[in-house]
Amino acid sequence: MKKLIKLFALTILAISFLNGCGNKQNEPIEVGFLIHALDKERWENDRDFLVEKVQELGGTVNVKIADNDADKQLAQAKEMLANGVDVLVVVPVDQFAAAEIVKEAHAREIKVVSYDRLIKNCKLDFYVSTDNVEIGALQANYLTTIKPTGNYALIGGAISDNNSQFLYLGQMNVLQPLVEKGDIKIVYNEFTEFWEENEGYEHTIKLLSTGESIDAIIAGNDAIAMGAIRALLEAGKEGEVLIAGMDADLRNLQEIVAGHQTCTVYKPYEKLAATTADLAMKLANCEECEKTYQTVSNGEMLVPAVFHEGMIVNRENLKLTVISEGYQKEEEVFK
Repeated sequence: MKKLIKLFALTILAISFLNGCGNKQNEPIEVGFLIHALDKERWENDRDFLVEKVQELGGTVNVKIADNDADKQLAQAKEMLANGVDVLVVVPVDQFAAAEIVKEAHAREIKVVSYDRLIKNCKLDFYVSTDNVEIGALQANYLTTIKPTGNYALIGGAISDNNSQFLYLGQMNVLQPLVEKGDIKIVYNEFTEFWEENEGYEHTIKLLSTGESIDAIIAGNDAIAMGAIRALLEAGKEGEVLIAGMDADLRNLQEIVAGHQTCTVYKPYEKLAATTADLAMKLANCEECEKTYQTVSNGEMLVPAVFHEGMIVNRENLKLTVISEGYQKEEEVFK
């Protein structure tokens, strides 16, 4: 009788272990990829890279797009969890609201990897991104090397996105000493709502209406930078103001070639996807993940994190960066 009880207990433990890992016998691991929106060129690339990398590892990917609707993203997560997804990868619409996704997943013993954008105030399992503090510093360092004195404007990314705060911190790490010396004056400093081109345009119109002379604009991303370029073009100031962006979007690379944008920052999207795919598959299989000595606080805990480095892209190194990496085609960039 004791042997039967022991065998029953071991069987239950084994079933519990498999359920906790989300491992379905004789079926490939299913990764649920929740993306906030396909509102920028880069997110289509992130999606395609992640699908490719997971498939190379023997898994499948179920992609859902939330169209920047946090409630819709939560509903998509619940549907995936109810249908037996093995692990979730989330680009959150809202850094705080997405904590409910993590809570729902953990209630079913499913792990969650936060991709590119950090989910706040929850027991998050992993975070994969670039070092956005360093990216902000790259932007500011590059422009201040060209223009060490003058009037600077900061048009940040979405106020609801933790990355915006990290970028700003990196920018100010470089700019603040120059402000204190009196070499640089920050004449405009605002965040956007949704990282959108129209917001970059509207903020630049507002900036120009102040009557202040403008020497440089550090934009949260390339969409915002594109809006700034459009406003400067209408004002007859195209090419007169240094502009830094981020994401290495094709249109912005073309503007760099044309001399309207100074630089952008390229994030190694394929490496981000490969790292995330590897982590997701290991978490789903309850395999040990490679230890990371990097962590980031999300307000609830120190989250294990993997950060990849971004790189400055300018007119001189286009061929050595985004083109040599295969991210953009030379004939398109120099069109």
